[in-house]
Amino acid sequence: MLGLAILLLFAGREEKSKTLIHTEEDLEFYRLLNTNLPLGDNSLFTGSGKCAGCHGFDPNGVGSLTAEGVDVNPTDNWRATMMANSAKDPFWKAKVSHEVYVNPGHQTELEDKCTSCHAPMGRFAAIHDGLPHYSMEMLMADSLGLDGVSCNSCHQQDPANIGNFFSGNLEYVSDTLYGPYGGSELEAPIFTSPMASFVGYEPMFGSFVAKSEMCAGCHTLQTNTADIEGELTGNVFTEQATYHEWLNSVFNTDNHEDQCQGCHMPRLNEPIVISSNYAFLPGREPYGQHWFAGANTFMLELMKNRIDELGIAATEEQFDRVIDRTLDLLQNQSLDFSITNLYIEGDSVVCELKMTNLTGHKFPSGYPARRSFVEFTLTGDMGETLFSSGALQADYEVQGQNDDYEPHYDVIRSEDQVQIYEMVIADVNGDVTTVLERADTYLKDNRLVPAGFSTLHSAYDTTKIVGVSGNDLNFNYEAGIEGSGSDRITYKIGLGEYEGNVSVSAKFFYQSLPPKWMDEMFAISTPQIDAFKIMYEEEGPDPVLISSVEDEIFYVGVPSLSFESSCKLYPVPAMEGKTWLSVAQNFQVQKIRVYDMSGRKVLELNNPVGSKIQINLPDQRGTYMVEALNANGERFIGSVMR
Repeated sequence: MLGLAILLLFAGREEKSKTLIHTEEDLEFYRLLNTNLPLGDNSLFTGSGKCAGCHGFDPNGVGSLTAEGVDVNPTDNWRATMMANSAKDPFWKAKVSHEVYVNPGHQTELEDKCTSCHAPMGRFAAIHDGLPHYSMEMLMADSLGLDGVSCNSCHQQDPANIGNFFSGNLEYVSDTLYGPYGGSELEAPIFTSPMASFVGYEPMFGSFVAKSEMCAGCHTLQTNTADIEGELTGNVFTEQATYHEWLNSVFNTDNHEDQCQGCHMPRLNEPIVISSNYAFLPGREPYGQHWFAGANTFMLELMKNRIDELGIAATEEQFDRVIDRTLDLLQNQSLDFSITNLYIEGDSVVCELKMTNLTGHKFPSGYPARRSFVEFTLTGDMGETLFSSGALQADYEVQGQNDDYEPHYDVIRSEDQVQIYEMVIADVNGDVTTVLERADTYLKDNRLVPAGFSTLHSAYDTTKIVGVSGNDLNFNYEAGIEGSGSDRITYKIGLGEYEGNVSVSAKFFYQSLPPKWMDEMFAISTPQIDAFKIMYEEEGPDPVLISSVEDEIFYVGVPSLSFESSCKLYPVPAMEGKTWLSVAQNFQVQKIRVYDMSGRKVLELNNPVGSKIQINLPDQRGTYMVEALNANGERFIGSVMR
């Protein structure tokens, strides 16, 4: 029976491979590309180049292919991600140099901590070898350190304490690689010989590989606080807590779709042969695609445009795929954005927006520079701007924000108020800072929390909401119940004597590295900061438009309704729900609109014919406004009761 199964596997794979044709040019291209990945070993780890031999592009057209012939090999999906390039990231290197510049006496500790997550295969091998620390200078000469968050960085973690240690305090085994297969007697056993022979590791099943705990060690980060003189205060500051945000959410379940991997490594539910060179291997499913899509399209674009300069082993096309996946995650899976109420109240247009976080952590999450903001605009009949809050300026900053930081709003009434969802941190003196080792407290953290988030959860001390008034009953509350993962903002904008249609536009943006965060770092000079500043200014930190909504309402200005002698409504009140508009010959109506008293349009007639035009009002009783427009832009406004 086993022999027959192997023959069937061969037959199926042979037929599949016919759908793929690899030219010699293709093969040579991938050979050259893979030589840019490290092929060596150190005392603890193996470079991704060796892993790519079996888990990269298969020139035989057998491994890592879907039924449609799509290549889903881990190496090529990974190599253009932020994970793969974590140690080559020029912003990260600039920020490390910034922290060291501010507190040069802490250089050893700072660099050792920062490389723990960004260059783990260099740093932890050095510690394994008995070195007391690992420096940026060591990293620049270490091919495995520069391999970033590579294959072994994740698969070689010790399962004993997974999910219990954070801030880069990772633990590794020396002789085993853990994967998601082989955990059931119903599965085919793991074919261990090639990996044991060629790279010296025993492949084993590890349930943690498909769980959020695998990400915990780096995706909650606490740092020691130093005062302005550089003296440690003994305080510990939570710089980022994506893992603990997930713990404090409705997504904290055993379902795979709710784990970090469910979004960032989406599964294929079809059998995939996970290694090249062994056509008899059974397909494994489900198969986790190594996409590692996050949110930082700005840095992905910056690195894509400087592949050779930064020494990156990826192509522009591979970066484009990662950017597309990242945009899809941002724009289609992160936020629900809507206008939930729009009406006229006295002399004001009142609009309520609702933002609901769809992710399993705060949005935005991760590195504290990241922010989201709302641009809200009211536009008149002639395209004129009646009100604008949060518009992006030419320098990529946000209109209306304060010099230090913008508070959280429940109601916005003026153009110098803008809703920005962000973390703002302060030093021991209470001043805003972006020096992470000086971070002592939060001045603001109104980032959208995930569904199920609770102030009573045991992880709340590391995932606090700060700067949101207790009177704001919309933030993470619906119908008085905590845990909605949403926020509502009300814009109440007076328009004075303006009369006419008002177009409402709201846009929700995400910006990973806003200029305001860069200012403190760019004020000093190191080779790393100077190099990144040039890249940053050349690239331009455009925000990503996550979602937008539009609507329209009719507004009648303060003193009263206006009536033109050229038109007349009759009868008033309407008779059996009908009224007529009598039109003078020289008015030539092009459009008639009917609005209820909240300003909502309930009827529109285009190019009506005749001097007496019948208007059928809605069934609901009340007062309605009737607007008639002609080709010259002249307007008649009248009211009628039903």
